[in-house]
Amino acid sequence: MASPREMFEFDLNGYCVVRGALSAEEVAACNEAIDVHAAEMKERTHPDLRNTKDGTPLAGDGKTGRMDLSGMLGWPKPQCEPFRKLLAHPKLLPTMHGLLGKGYRMDHLPFLIAQNKGSEGFSLHGGPLTSSGGFNPHLQYVCRQGSIFNSLVAMSVVLTPHNEGDGGFCVVRGSHKLNFPVPEDMSTGVDLQEHVYQPITQPGDVVFFSEATVHGALAWTAEHQRRVVLYRFAPSNMAYGRSYYPTWPAEMTDGCTPEQLAVLEPPYNNRLDRPYVETDLSVQHTSRQPVKKDFDREVFGTKYF
Repeated sequence: MASPREMFEFDLNGYCVVRGALSAEEVAACNEAIDVHAAEMKERTHPDLRNTKDGTPLAGDGKTGRMDLSGMLGWPKPQCEPFRKLLAHPKLLPTMHGLLGKGYRMDHLPFLIAQNKGSEGFSLHGGPLTSSGGFNPHLQYVCRQGSIFNSLVAMSVVLTPHNEGDGGFCVVRGSHKLNFPVPEDMSTGVDLQEHVYQPITQPGDVVFFSEATVHGALAWTAEHQRRVVLYRFAPSNMAYGRSYYPTWPAEMTDGCTPEQLAVLEPPYNNRLDRPYVETDLSVQHTSRQPVKKDFDREVFGTKYF
């Protein structure tokens, strides 16, 4: 399971950082693969695609948009391999199990977020409440008797330095447990200084945060390009996104290992023979008794109903 420190920090702040989870070689492999596909990045230039409000500290120079790039799980080998490995990475599995439980599944297609100097960030979003302050059942965080539950967790894989003042990912610490909606001036970045925090991270670090935690991105100020690859994961029987295996293209799953395929399973409960990945990378099942499956097949015409 996740370390006691990670569990404490996540419960306290709504996020935690696994320092140095990826080796220098793994980071280089990710960046080299991205370089091959860099021309495919899509910049958010249309006004309706902008993520920030003009004239706010999050808006950057007002001209440079964030860039997105996806498809890495289906890139030709070896370009896809470092990104597929992140589905069930041995350094990250304990944290995954602590935050999502065994049988966790990939809920969104992963994608690269890139920012050049001057690029806008992203207005604050997420949180356990709707904008009117009502309960948001889709994004929740709960801790009971030492066990954590998240309906959706983001995993941000850091590929370039995020030094103090550079910008990028920012978070309202503790907001995964808030009881009142975020004021508009704060969510749009007009009033940021006191409550919004930018974690300092280096290539190879991995940031886990609950989507119940209010978060966003600051405008990018550094000379080098910001690069993070963002994955979203859910518990075994939950889904936020509407696209999941087997609707994903075949090139995304062809050649995946058994543990990677287990993470790509559609949402259903572990007790229904769901494969899950142990920390030693073995794939296990919580199997339903054959007699019960045979009985269901007689009654319903299928072993599951």
